Amino acid sequence: MKKTLTLSLLALTLSSPALARDTPILVSLADVLAMPEAQKKLDGTVKFYLAGQKTPKVEERFDETVTNKKTNGVGKSDEDGCRWVTLSALIALQEGAKKAGANAVVDIVSYYKKSEARSPTDVECHAGTFVIGVALKGTYAKVKAGAKSASK
Repeated sequence: MKKTLTLSLLALTLSSPALARDTPILVSLADVLAMPEAQKKLDGTVKFYLAGQKTPKVEERFDETVTNKKTNGVGKSDEDGCRWVTLSALIALQEGAKKAGANAVVDIVSYYKKSEARSPTDVECHAGTFVIGVALKGTYAKVKAGAKSASK
């Protein structure tokens, strides 16, 4: 009897759907750049341009790059976690651009699970049960100096 009950419970457990969550959330790049933390961490020497966003004349293109950042989602709203992890991704892009000798990252797209999502205003973030993540792909570039940017 115990063996039958144990096998029945095991079968029910294995056949139940996973409780994982993967909720896509759109985050405004402008909102992330307006965060007080962004004002401290992003120094303005590197500009960010989403694919489809008006971009100054690109004088030189360098390597394409991908950044994939995660943050703990426990105790945070999905929106707050998404803004925070997007800022982490921008910081990584800024550091990479400086190393490459670039002053911008252009044609930025969301790149979750290697699937591109383009928006001239928003970044796609994914909130799970415990982890929130964002993946961005863009190209390091030199853009014409003095050009205005919507990104700082």
